[in-house]
Amino acid sequence: MGYTEAPPDWWKNFIAALPARTAKLAIVRKNGAPHVAPVWIDLDGDDVIFMTGANTIKGKAILRDPRVSLCLDDETPPFSFLTISGTATTSTDTEELMYWGTRIGGRYMGADQGEAYGKRNAVPGELLVRVTVDKVVAKVDVAG
Repeated sequence: MGYTEAPPDWWKNFIAALPARTAKLAIVRKNGAPHVAPVWIDLDGDDVIFMTGANTIKGKAILRDPRVSLCLDDETPPFSFLTISGTATTSTDTEELMYWGTRIGGRYMGADQGEAYGKRNAVPGELLVRVTVDKVVAKVDVAG
């Protein structure tokens, strides 16, 4: 049984679709153990954007080793999923944090709460993470 390949830019529409799906971020801990955590994401062109604290497991791992993977799926028939492998860069610029925090918060919590989320997260110790996509695997109609 094989999966059906998604069209080339399908993954961008899948990420941008509302209601927003929570991505699962995979990183490697300092001791080499894998770690998976949920993250709220958005797109900037072909880059995936999310935020995290610099002192979290995610933040520390990304600052040490910028290789990351993300997974998103549609849990309703006929099912679909995508995985992204990429390289993360970080920023602590408060204007960027506010812009993206507001955008991401609006996607997941509603526009009326986006700005408050942005303000809560545009603070010292927060990181804006930009993932430059190296590889996308996207499959649709998995149960078809």
